[in-house]
Amino acid sequence: MEETQDAGMAARLDNDPAGPSGGGFTHIVRMEGVQKYFGAVHALRDINLAIGRNEIVGLIGDNGAGKSTLIKVLTGVIPPSAGRIFVRDRPIDLAHHSVGMAHAMSIETVYQDKSLGEKQPLWRNFFVGRQITDRFGFIRVREQKRIAEDILLNTIGFRGAGISVDSTVRQLSGGERQGIAIGRAMHFNSDLIILDEPTVALAVKEVRKVLDFVRRIKASGRACIYIEHNLAHVHEVADRLVVLDRGEIVADISPRQMTVAELTEYLIDLQQHR
Repeated sequence: MEETQDAGMAARLDNDPAGPSGGGFTHIVRMEGVQKYFGAVHALRDINLAIGRNEIVGLIGDNGAGKSTLIKVLTGVIPPSAGRIFVRDRPIDLAHHSVGMAHAMSIETVYQDKSLGEKQPLWRNFFVGRQITDRFGFIRVREQKRIAEDILLNTIGFRGAGISVDSTVRQLSGGERQGIAIGRAMHFNSDLIILDEPTVALAVKEVRKVLDFVRRIKASGRACIYIEHNLAHVHEVADRLVVLDRGEIVADISPRQMTVAELTEYLIDLQQHR
């Protein structure tokens, strides 16, 4: 039943002038008065957050601040206890919201490299669950390889001689793996790409690659929610910084309003006043 609902949502969006290729909306996503309780624990408190087109929003806060819960509610993993969510300025039915519906509404989440098959070639990783098949159900390998090569060269800018569509994920560095996951999300017309700490445990050189991939998201006209503990990384690429503390948005600022050092002190002050 859920698959049918998701397919129906996708079809409606494909024919919607305010959909992925249209321009008739103000915000890609808007959350109004969103609350989430886990028993007596108030995990999200009156969340009001809007993500516009073509912007990178850094979502920061200490462990337990509510970042993961907010993203899970937004992407249909868990339902909110109260509040409303709009996608392209239209309310969504939270009673039937799901991960599949979030995908159908062009919202993708990149969880580090956990969604990649390490032993599989890159062209197969690009089309996991979305294979291009002929009328007999056979995968159109040549076409998938051609599209994968275009993504490598033109979407994420892989031009090194050592990487091809037949390379396996295990041959790639951590930064390159993030690039594959981001490129896949961009190819499938995601209006909003959510990055969950993409620079964790990466060397400096690899961090630079990932930050360049994040910039490509914005350059392509898409929006991004960038969850990050390393303040210097998110401060460098974000258009806005949204700070969560104990489930509540306590700041929504431009990086120009605070240096990395000032932002660090602000977060330390929040922790000390708990």
